[in-house]
Amino acid sequence: MANEKKMRKVKIKAFAKVNLVLDVIGRRPDGYHEVEMILQSIDLHDDLVFIPASTVTLEIKGERLPVDDRNIIVRAANKLLAQAGLNAGARILLQKRIPVGAGLGGGSADAAATLVGLNRLWGLGLSRLELEKIGATLGADVPFCLRGGTVLATGIGEQLTDLPPLPSLPVFLAKPPFNVSTVHIYRNLVLTAADRHPEVQRIATLIREGDYQAIPRYWGNRLEEVTLNLYPALKEVMDWLRNKGLPVRMSGSGPTLFVFGADWAPESQAQVVADLRRKGWWTYNGCLTTAGLEVDE
Repeated sequence: MANEKKMRKVKIKAFAKVNLVLDVIGRRPDGYHEVEMILQSIDLHDDLVFIPASTVTLEIKGERLPVDDRNIIVRAANKLLAQAGLNAGARILLQKRIPVGAGLGGGSADAAATLVGLNRLWGLGLSRLELEKIGATLGADVPFCLRGGTVLATGIGEQLTDLPPLPSLPVFLAKPPFNVSTVHIYRNLVLTAADRHPEVQRIATLIREGDYQAIPRYWGNRLEEVTLNLYPALKEVMDWLRNKGLPVRMSGSGPTLFVFGADWAPESQAQVVADLRRKGWWTYNGCLTTAGLEVDE
């Protein structure tokens, strides 16, 4: 490693994701679930800074989270050290904006940023594919977060096929004042041969053809029914948004709901925001993006 590489400060924006469609095919012998889904980056992001240091330390603003190896950022740093056979360190600063336990991939995005940031800080020279392999050992969404954009994911979510990037369509997020455990949702998921599956490949074709306005006609989320049954307050708000004619879906295992590409009047959206915030919900108004990470050195 060259000294000048070792002394850089690296800044990274780590972008959240939504699932435009999510299907669960079945459970594998290893206990993981086989999925088929289309993941999409959005402009909501955490900020991470990586500074040279003798050991790995983590400081967090915006959320009260563990700063030891219970945090995926620290685990990602340790994985990279083990992979490189390296004795190095970094002071990692995290400004948390992506809600925790929201189905928006915030932890995975932070892990992806850590792999990229420390790869640069320590001058390791690992390729994106090498980082994706390491990322897959940390979490199924980490390889996507390294890549970003619009991607078809299969396997446990780590087998990625790039799709043409969607334009910067508006996206509105709404999260209730509680979190959801992905493990808990999968434990309550019952799959039968008679299940109707979301049309993932049809949506992939629509995206390839540029007919993105048709996506809400065919989208779906196989985990949505489970989460809505467990959390009636979530279903109530989802039905309320649908009754307003808005294309709304749940992201991942939830509980965040998102409105995709809707052209609604600002005053109508402002009223929705006000009503939701009175209920204690968090909201965000943003857009789709073509990046998983944005690096500034």
